[in-house]
Amino acid sequence: MKRPIYCFICFMVFGTVFSQSAIDFEKISTLSNAENDRLVSIFKDIHENPELGFTELRTAAIVAKELKTLGYSVMTGIGKTGVVGILKNGEGPIVMYRADMDCNAVAETTGLPYASKKTAKKEDGTVVPVMHACGHDAHTTWMLGIAKNMISLKSQWTGTLIMIGQPAEEPGGGAEAMESEMYKKGVPEPDFLLGMHTAPLPTGFYLNEGGPRMAGAEQFDVTFFGKGGHGSSPQEAIDPIVMAANAILQYQTVISRNTDPQTPAVITVGAVQAGIDNNVIPSSATLKVNTRFFNSAVRDSLVSHIKRINDGIAFANGLPKSKYPTIEFKQRVSPLTNDKAMVNKINTALEKSLGSGKNFVGLPAVMGSEDFQHLVINNKKTVYDYLLVGVASAEDTAKAKKEGKMFPYFNHNGDFKVDLKAIPFGTILGTTALLELFRK
Repeated sequence: MKRPIYCFICFMVFGTVFSQSAIDFEKISTLSNAENDRLVSIFKDIHENPELGFTELRTAAIVAKELKTLGYSVMTGIGKTGVVGILKNGEGPIVMYRADMDCNAVAETTGLPYASKKTAKKEDGTVVPVMHACGHDAHTTWMLGIAKNMISLKSQWTGTLIMIGQPAEEPGGGAEAMESEMYKKGVPEPDFLLGMHTAPLPTGFYLNEGGPRMAGAEQFDVTFFGKGGHGSSPQEAIDPIVMAANAILQYQTVISRNTDPQTPAVITVGAVQAGIDNNVIPSSATLKVNTRFFNSAVRDSLVSHIKRINDGIAFANGLPKSKYPTIEFKQRVSPLTNDKAMVNKINTALEKSLGSGKNFVGLPAVMGSEDFQHLVINNKKTVYDYLLVGVASAEDTAKAKKEGKMFPYFNHNGDFKVDLKAIPFGTILGTTALLELFRK
């Protein structure tokens, strides 16, 4: 009777030891660097062929093909152009890794030999230059490198890995579109959600910190209605452009006079659309507004004050209530708040892998926004971590420092670029983080 019990105890002990075995950091580095040429080729191809949100057909096809070749179970057309790859490797945690695929309507000025020369047609019919000015080409490439590493390292983890190629992060709505479909189609809800984003930090460094890291954002259109007329006879018209201009200035008093100075908030009018001809007063004018906030109370306050300003301007211009300004809400994302326990778990492994002093902790949360968290926002578990990964070359970083700049360039500018040495680095970082999440 003793021997079977003893053997059972040994099995349980050694089984636990196996599941808790140390991560082979050297193996991760070797695998990632061995794939460098292939991954850089994929990166350059995606960079040269950028696609706007919800039009990422070519990029999605690359992701789907690569994941299928590796042995992942692949679903396409999720949230219009999204891709899901699922790899089941025994019992264990369910971990989701997300990479966004879309680009920006920005003209590239880097002068790189693989710079984008593409243009694209937006929904309104306008043709715009496009480039990956936010590093989503690197995000997608990292995911494909990590996906292969996790196949090569299957003996070191157990559980279910879900790879997400997400559309339309830039305009917003891509994560929400995928979330509304994929779980209904059998994608399991994850225990952990992980993602990474390029940042103009030096290559070889990263930023991973718990708590609030990115602001929430909301986009809406405010339309003022007036009375059109001839430009020579303004007294016979009610000018909506003047009303809109007045509103733009008053909106800023919401920040300076109605919001706690120690509470971050932003109101930006990104576009004014009104009229066609020089000598015609139009009947309406539209403001495209963007707000940023870190809690729902501030968001509600911003909208309430904007509505009050709008109505006050309409009243002052003698308009009936039927012609008061309207607000069309288009897109809203919540603040991004990293799970502290998940962050600490990952950082422990990253420090062992990369050494100390590589994490840029202490940088404040930013007013920029993400929709990454909306992949799990309605789930029972909403545990996630979003890391920033340095992609600025040593040369560019040194030049910026000499010029007294903190960073050599910023996302969404035509000069944004990804150091090719950051391709294997991001792959190492993401693989390490995933393996740590699969450890009990």
